[in-house]
Amino acid sequence: MRHSSRPATEVFGEAWERLFSPAIAHRGLWTPGGAPENSLAAFQAACAAGYGIELDVRLSADGEAMVFHDERLERLTGAEGRMSDHTAAELSALRLSGTDEGIPTLAEALVEVGHRAMMLIELKTAFGEVGPLEKRVSEVLLDHNGPTAVIGFNPYSHAWFAQHHPQILRGLDSYAWRDEAADKVAPDQRRAFAALEQVDLAKPDFLALGLDVLPSPRADVLRAKGMPVIAWTVRAPADWDRITAHCDNYIFEGFPA
Repeated sequence: MRHSSRPATEVFGEAWERLFSPAIAHRGLWTPGGAPENSLAAFQAACAAGYGIELDVRLSADGEAMVFHDERLERLTGAEGRMSDHTAAELSALRLSGTDEGIPTLAEALVEVGHRAMMLIELKTAFGEVGPLEKRVSEVLLDHNGPTAVIGFNPYSHAWFAQHHPQILRGLDSYAWRDEAADKVAPDQRRAFAALEQVDLAKPDFLALGLDVLPSPRADVLRAKGMPVIAWTVRAPADWDRITAHCDNYIFEGFPA
């Protein structure tokens, strides 16, 4: 079920239209032993296959928005330490998963993709923190005219975009808040976030919800009022079949969508 509206299309243009289709490749169209996650090669592969792209951004030590998921470097680069302790030049010199691919800047990723794919840009900020990453991402996005949206779990980040750059499409992430990452958030906040009580603060244009909370009665209500729901991360067709009636699109990996 598609809940597009004339005002949303007028404000967000192509980004709003392409939020609904095609499906979105999680961290690009990466494969074990092939193009690494969040690499330019994975983004090229997604474009070639006709998919949208989801990617993650963190801030380097010198204030650049870098495309990288983990807080630490070890898993993907073999280097030690936190990503945020290194400059953009140092990070770009590292190689991903033993390939020739480096860690791209957000600007480089946007230039690589252009208009070929919708890009969902997840801001990796801690709950309650707002500032340098939002500002740098907004600067990069305002220089790009391809279809994009910012997503993330921090409602204060979304509220900042709503106040300063309402023309940038925003999607609020949430899930069941039961894993180790959720331990950094107080129990009462976890329960509130899982129940989508942060929506009024965040003022998102759409929701990006984990499979562990779908279908969601609260999301169904918001969707009926015109707020699309994107599911993540779908790793098998059966997962999508189970919740498709409650969602408008999905972020996937590990199978051809």
